[in-house]
Amino acid sequence: MAADAPWPVSRLAAGIQAALQEGLPRKLRVVGEISNLSARNHWFFSLKDGDASIRAVMFASAARRVAFEARDGLSVIATGRVDYYAAQGSVQLYVDALQAVGEGELEAAFRRLALELREEGLFAAERKKPLPAYPRSVAVVTSRSAAALQDVRDTARRRWPGCRLVLVDVRVQGPSAAPQVAAALARLSAEGAALGIDAVLLTRGGGSIEDLWAFNEPDVVRAVAACSLPTVAAIGHETDTTLAELAADARCATPTQAAMTLVPDERRLREQAVQLERRLTLAAGRRVEAARARVEAAARHRLFTEPARLVADARDRVAAAERRLHAAVPRRLAAARDRLLAAERTLAAVGPQRVLARGYTYTTDGSGRPLKTAEAAAGSAKLVTRFADGEVRSVPERRARPRPPRRRGPDPDTGGLFCS
Repeated sequence: MAADAPWPVSRLAAGIQAALQEGLPRKLRVVGEISNLSARNHWFFSLKDGDASIRAVMFASAARRVAFEARDGLSVIATGRVDYYAAQGSVQLYVDALQAVGEGELEAAFRRLALELREEGLFAAERKKPLPAYPRSVAVVTSRSAAALQDVRDTARRRWPGCRLVLVDVRVQGPSAAPQVAAALARLSAEGAALGIDAVLLTRGGGSIEDLWAFNEPDVVRAVAACSLPTVAAIGHETDTTLAELAADARCATPTQAAMTLVPDERRLREQAVQLERRLTLAAGRRVEAARARVEAAARHRLFTEPARLVADARDRVAAAERRLHAAVPRRLAAARDRLLAAERTLAAVGPQRVLARGYTYTTDGSGRPLKTAEAAAGSAKLVTRFADGEVRSVPERRARPRPPRRRGPDPDTGGLFCS
């Protein structure tokens, strides 16, 4: 092919690919900031610095091995190879591994610690304690020089001057911060109630993740969770989150908000007291009016307006009842006497004596039990036979029971009636 002959696109693409393979190492480590990340399955993103950008791809098999959460703006070291993707005409970095740099490494450690401490149950909602409604004394665990301390003091003084703030001075940044904070919380947990402390406020101002790292240390987080006093944590700015805040009984975005959460607002309480007083006065007034209305209604009753008339009416009713009683008693006695005489006549008509008078008798044994059969009479020792004009006593004659006739067979001389 002549030197000036046009190249097909595929030849140009192959040349670019060959130049890249010959001019660059097979494996590169590139540091940059993630941008335009799309991480649905395979990861597609760009790596950039202040002057340049290159497209990158990380396939799902490699992305699953990343130990931290990748996101836009995170500084990373990408290990992989550069190649030319002819179908789209683009040079891409094919990434095999990602390593977080600076803030990214701390965030990876943050997530590992968060998972570990969550499994210990330190962030569980059921272990969180309620905050006191009206704390008399609050221990503020922070640095004496922290701007957050002044915010807390100003807010508490404005809202509830009677609440006493006790400063527990600790380092809030650097290598010695975590041991000091953990020791202070442990001492407050052991001695705070005896000292009259009602709650603990753990706070500091904003800063980088490195500045706030002491409040992610496991010893501090465990001390917060184990504190016997209700604890409110406000670490950093509103966008910052530390593990100590997750373990506290309440988390606030800022030191000022933490003070507002713990310390009641005197002005609002006064307003509530005034409203309660008004409601109580209205309720009491309504009850008094209702009672007055009942008393007035009772006063209008005849018992109070016409007591003599009520007594006279009652006397009349008693007299009427007495007259009815006097009239009813003789009538009831006469009716009862008539019923008794009728019963007597009926009994005389059908009684045993009337039957005996017609010539009948009846016999009983010696104990007076009526005898209904001859067999029963024969079995009695004494008999009493009653007539209309008296009775006769007798003893039954005992006779042998006659035997039934014996059946005789046919006459042998004449033969039976049915003999053949």
